Amino acid sequence: MKLKGRNKVSPDFSMSSMTDIVFLLLVFFMLTANAPNALDLLLPKAKGKSTNTQNVSVTIDKNLKYYVNNEQINGEYIEIELKKALEGQEKPTIILRAEESVAIKEAVNVMDIANRNNYKVILAVRPK
Repeated sequence: MKLKGRNKVSPDFSMSSMTDIVFLLLVFFMLTANAPNALDLLLPKAKGKSTNTQNVSVTIDKNLKYYVNNEQINGEYIEIELKKALEGQEKPTIILRAEESVAIKEAVNVMDIANRNNYKVILAVRPK
């Protein structure tokens, strides 16, 4: 009497599907990695501490283009855009990112708008 079965179980494991999954996860995480600055700016150097409280980011690049939360706007309408963005905030805060070569009067203009509207302004710098 023959009691052995015809089907044999193979203990081999194929790693190709696992490799595909790991590769796709790697690509996904690389694409969704958090970039702190989407705009390429050369910030002035200074000693200081960094902060994580941010309501609105205002960026001024070397071509005097204004960005509110990485969205380009006309410099004449910056106060209107800031009021819209900070409406209803308990402690409205602006992170001002002005490139190193930008004239100080452009940064002072944003600070003046913040002063008129009782917004707190934090100047972003790169560490020394």
